Amino acid sequence: MFGHEGRAAPQEGARALDHEVGRLAQAGSAHVVAAYLDVPEDRLIRMTVVTGVPARIARPWSRVARAAPVPVAEAVRTGRPVWIGSHQELARRFPRTALAFPYPIAMYVAPLVDGGTCWGAVLLLWPGTRPPTLGTDEERAIDDACRRMARGLRRSAERGEPVRPRPEPLALEPPASPGDDPAVHVVDRLPGGVCGLDLDGRVTFLGVRACELLGSGPGELLGRRPWEVLPWLDDPANENAYLSALFSRLPARFSARHPRGQWLSFVLYADDRGITLRVRPIALPEQNREREIARTAPAGAPVRAGTLFHLLHLASALTEAVSVQEVTDSLSEQMMPVLDAQGFALLTAEEGRLHVVGSRGFPREMPAYFEGLPMATRTEGVRTIESGTASFHPDSAALLRAYPDVERYGDMAAYAYLPLTVSGRTIGCCVLGYDRRRPFAPDERAELTSLAGVIAQALERARLYDANARAARDLQAGLLPGELPRLSGLRVEAHYQPATTVLDVGGDFYDLIRLDEATAAAVIGDVQGHSVPAAALMGQVRTAVHSHAQVGAPPDVVLARTNRLLEDLDTDLFASCVYAHIDLRRRRALLATAGHPPPIIRYPGGRTEVLDLPPGLLLGIDPDARFHTTEIALPPGSLLALYTDGLVERPGADLGKAVSDLAECIAQAPPGPLPTLRDRLLRVMAGRSHDNRANGDDIALLLLETEHAGPGTRRTDRARGGGQWADCG
Repeated sequence: MFGHEGRAAPQEGARALDHEVGRLAQAGSAHVVAAYLDVPEDRLIRMTVVTGVPARIARPWSRVARAAPVPVAEAVRTGRPVWIGSHQELARRFPRTALAFPYPIAMYVAPLVDGGTCWGAVLLLWPGTRPPTLGTDEERAIDDACRRMARGLRRSAERGEPVRPRPEPLALEPPASPGDDPAVHVVDRLPGGVCGLDLDGRVTFLGVRACELLGSGPGELLGRRPWEVLPWLDDPANENAYLSALFSRLPARFSARHPRGQWLSFVLYADDRGITLRVRPIALPEQNREREIARTAPAGAPVRAGTLFHLLHLASALTEAVSVQEVTDSLSEQMMPVLDAQGFALLTAEEGRLHVVGSRGFPREMPAYFEGLPMATRTEGVRTIESGTASFHPDSAALLRAYPDVERYGDMAAYAYLPLTVSGRTIGCCVLGYDRRRPFAPDERAELTSLAGVIAQALERARLYDANARAARDLQAGLLPGELPRLSGLRVEAHYQPATTVLDVGGDFYDLIRLDEATAAAVIGDVQGHSVPAAALMGQVRTAVHSHAQVGAPPDVVLARTNRLLEDLDTDLFASCVYAHIDLRRRRALLATAGHPPPIIRYPGGRTEVLDLPPGLLLGIDPDARFHTTEIALPPGSLLALYTDGLVERPGADLGKAVSDLAECIAQAPPGPLPTLRDRLLRVMAGRSHDNRANGDDIALLLLETEHAGPGTRRTDRARGGGQWADCG
């Protein structure tokens, strides 16, 4: 097995992995154990062997995108185990998985790490009633098994015979126990009826009373799934009860009405060998009748429960996408691998022409050919949009003869064209390409058609978001200075970065105001909030500062007059601000602050200091607030850094420490142009975020450097406290 040295046949590594999974399942209390293998080139993590559930049932969860926010992918990406003690915890930490896997279970995912590489992961499931933590012996047994598996996978790879996941996961059969006896005569004494099902849901045993209640005999039911034989049981909710018992190993219930009018209660009890189904007649309370009647299976073949959960898993990924680009990325990174599609394209119809929103896996010339193509052109994509009906092509030969331009999609063997319909109108189509012939079974067709509706809604929402974001960016660009003035002896670099969690409009602003050939006023500020009113107020504050600076008012007076403006505007918003009067002749700067993060100065020798300015109230709080002007030396080669709190503030982090870190980063930066320093500050400060998430606040940064007198030795002088400021973001 994996613990043995020596050369092995190519399939021996897979057999050894199967053996370890079976051994782990027998040794522990987990009722489901599955081994996943990482396939980096396909951006997938794939299940190769499972015990405790049939392969058919495991299939919707057998392909996991590496980028997906799900437990298996996280364990592989981080190389650390993931423990989920309850379904409530699963919903909190991994809402997408909880939505697609709504069963009361506890879960442990252990990565298979050896030789510095994560080869995959092992997933274990227990009933949700188990203790909330792993026992020491349990954890040791799992760790030992995972080490053996990982070591074996590494050795197989080193021999040039890597273990590859199977096309479909292998479901290991539980070991047989001698003396199994259905004990028919015992069962028939019980009230109601009893059926036996295997783990795949097929009937293995029928009591006499069960046949009477179901109205069918052994010849019809044995070897088949009840909901596939009896139309009145053909409801995905009923099959879901079976899945719940199978995965959770806890009793599951449902009720159904027999065609003769009698209501029956079904309770399922599962273990490692199968499921016992108990059937009893009941009299439903009146208030439950309408609910149960509404659940009666409609005509036709409904989508199976496993398919529905697969669909939910894919659709929930789209709920996290905001922009059109994020929708395209989500589909290509997390859905294409799971759907086993090698090509993907989103096409929309706009003003009588096709527009390629996104494309992955198809040749580069495909988007160029279809972009701007008139809707009058005869293509399968245009036909799908105009008709609003999906088309599935298990073999591309006939499609290629009817529409020769299909060859633009490359060498694909099968296609699915899915209309994107929102509010009764078709806005485009999704094209999926497969490199092998594909039968497109009814369940898959229903799944893809339903998924297309979710894609359409996500795309329409994203298009609206992008339109609003463009308008917001235009507003922001109109309120910020287009180009800063140039002064001899002063180099300036400014940067504005909108928050990434809201529309790109906020209240951060900066400006440089030329007063004469040797003096200028620099200002940076932050109006509370992320909204159009905040941006509008920002424009008014910037205009007020600009006006008062031009008449030569000192910094404290500029802030006082601007503060009174906010009172006159009768706004509920407030703002922070730092104003600096820079005098290049006298080599000095006069500064005043209104509740803003403190400026940082770097002297010519490289020493940095966080300026401890007299604190001032935020603008807009007290109309009679007073502000104070502080004078500092600004020798040649000095750098003055003004910034907003979005650059330094992170949830749970000490703000004073973050400002000191920024000063240290400025001190350690090598000599170079200001754009290089700007990029370094943004990169380093973002990397020090506690949770490493996208920035949730705007960032404004203004760097001003006087004529450089030559490099010197640099060190950091951390501030004595950094004054006081407030968060306005």
